[in-house]
Amino acid sequence: MRFDGTAQLIGTSAPMADLRQEIDRVARTDAKVLITGESGTGKEVVARQVYALGNRFGRPFVAVNCAGLPETLLESELFGHVRGSFTGAYRDKPGKLEVADEGTIFLDEIGEMTLRMQGLLLRFLETGEIQKVGADRTGSRVDVRTVAATNRDLRQMIAQGQFREDLFYRLNVIHLMVPALRERREDIPALAEHFMGRLSGRAEAGGARTIARDAIDLLSNYHWPGNVRELQNVIERMVVRARGEVIGAEEVPHEVRAAQKTGVPPQRERRRTVADDLYERITNERQSFWTTVYPLFMQREITRSAVRDVVRRGLQDARGNYKIVARMFNMEGEDYKRFLNFLRKHHCQPSFKEFR
Repeated sequence: MRFDGTAQLIGTSAPMADLRQEIDRVARTDAKVLITGESGTGKEVVARQVYALGNRFGRPFVAVNCAGLPETLLESELFGHVRGSFTGAYRDKPGKLEVADEGTIFLDEIGEMTLRMQGLLLRFLETGEIQKVGADRTGSRVDVRTVAATNRDLRQMIAQGQFREDLFYRLNVIHLMVPALRERREDIPALAEHFMGRLSGRAEAGGARTIARDAIDLLSNYHWPGNVRELQNVIERMVVRARGEVIGAEEVPHEVRAAQKTGVPPQRERRRTVADDLYERITNERQSFWTTVYPLFMQREITRSAVRDVVRRGLQDARGNYKIVARMFNMEGEDYKRFLNFLRKHHCQPSFKEFR
């Protein structure tokens, strides 16, 4: 099995183990992939793993930041342009889609595209044909695998008229959701060690070689609103400021230590999750598990971790009794065994140790 150099950034916690399994399962297909998650969680890392494990590995992997360019420049970046099509277009230029032919195109921050650009992208996805800026007609046809990512709620954007529903369904063939770092704290020590290893050879790293246990504990208990990207920045800051080979708790940045001294988690500590919304629909709106959670899971709209979290919340309220959970989830009496079989088959049961 082949991995690129970012593989270890994915992590080994339960939520990330689920994600790894999903990546392994879908990578060798040519299906389009939509990756969602908060900013800084590592969506591009996941995209590169899909590529590294896929049939197109070794062919081009081309990343485009859809939020980093205005509409006109983004169109030229994706589709290319012909000479004289605008000021500064001194020669014909191939676009990223053409460069990625037979490989993979990664469209980061897809939610930032304008509606016009969304329409142009949709047409390309339907036909595979490229029309360069300034060209009178379509040119070549290319074959690329599309992987897109966003930290925005595209369904909400659709409801607000900000994102095309037809493009959403075109992109959302396989949905991979990257958990926030605070939801997989077990990964923090390994990630910290990984970033230390990458920095230790640099001149600015001085003599820093490892992080003390008390410093790791502080890092593990922080809420990480900026996720893995923020952790990487904090480790770099600690390494640069280190006075010896071992980085101690006193060298952990003030905001990390202060957040734990106050004992009051910031508002971003506990964002609403998919599981929160689903559990609310079941318990408050009296919707059935079979019409609310089950179809989303079977269509790969949510991960088994999300299902497990919904069931875990039910078990907490039912004091560990699955029969009570089945009633709370608005199931018929004869659905109890079907419910348990579903959870076992898809490995969605929380650990029994949590409810002993």
